[in-house]
Amino acid sequence: MKGFLDNIRRVTPYTPGEQPSGKVIKLNTNECPYPPSPKVVEALKNMDHERLRLYPEIACESLTAALADYYGIKQAQIFAGVGSDDVLSMCFLTFFAGKKPILFPDITYSFYDVWAEVYGIPYEKKALDRDFGIIASDYYGENGGVVIANPNAPTGILQSLDFIEDIVKHNPDSVVIVDEAYIDFGGETALPLIDRYENVIVVRTMSKSRALAGMRIGYAFGAPDLIRALNDVKYSVNSYTMNTPSLIAGKAAIEDDAYFREIISKVIRTRIRGEEELCKLGFRLRPSSTNFIFAAPPEGYSAEDIFARLKERGIYVRYFRQPERISDHLRITVGTDEEMKALITALEEITGG
Repeated sequence: MKGFLDNIRRVTPYTPGEQPSGKVIKLNTNECPYPPSPKVVEALKNMDHERLRLYPEIACESLTAALADYYGIKQAQIFAGVGSDDVLSMCFLTFFAGKKPILFPDITYSFYDVWAEVYGIPYEKKALDRDFGIIASDYYGENGGVVIANPNAPTGILQSLDFIEDIVKHNPDSVVIVDEAYIDFGGETALPLIDRYENVIVVRTMSKSRALAGMRIGYAFGAPDLIRALNDVKYSVNSYTMNTPSLIAGKAAIEDDAYFREIISKVIRTRIRGEEELCKLGFRLRPSSTNFIFAAPPEGYSAEDIFARLKERGIYVRYFRQPERISDHLRITVGTDEEMKALITALEEITGG
């Protein structure tokens, strides 16, 4: 036995969606089906390449300034990182250093328990109700922190701002993280809460609604003291987290609000049509507030079998074997109208609909 093996940290990692190559219809990782803003392309094309030999902005000033202007808040209330995963990871590392368990739903973004395991944070999963809703009272007791994805993933279910604020009110001694990766596709943001409560962090990403998954741009809003603490931890781990092209692309994306609203509207319209078509085929679902649809197949059909048969046709959706409560569901990213038509045609063939 090699002794050094005893010192290796061992965790069960997060499992991302498949990244197939070739000509396929990819509806499994919730990417935007449309390209980024033309202003992003132009900004990257005109970038001074001399900047690539220099370290990027340590505090991401150009991006946080653009975000502050867009959202009407102070620059000191914004933290930027390499996608929302990096931002959330820094939040876990910064705010959850106590001995009490942090709380989050049993069915939610599956990275939460991974970070808790990696950083040695005690945690408890709170069961969703039979309709996959969050039970607010589960988060009223003593804890070391609370994490709520809103809308939740992979269910796509949205909670109201009043619901989120109620949880915040019941946790004055804990940091409450509201993960809003999908909020742009429907619902009311918790952003106003950062001016009313000192313990709220709202996390966003440009991967979904701004079509920049490949650039890895995430950010968080919160009270200046919380943002300062986040930066202290960030600078203690890796000062230069965001690269220069990402900072340039993020700033350009924020400044093209018209394009942002155009593609959001297109995704929502396609999502509604997709839900209608799936219901006609006998799929069971709840209206989504995201850029994906979470649906159970018609009676007599297996989600795993449909997943496999779609894959044979070059159409990739997401199937979760665990947790068991959602093993009879598929998560389907909203693609273009053409991609969704191809999906529905394939499902008609598979189900005989």
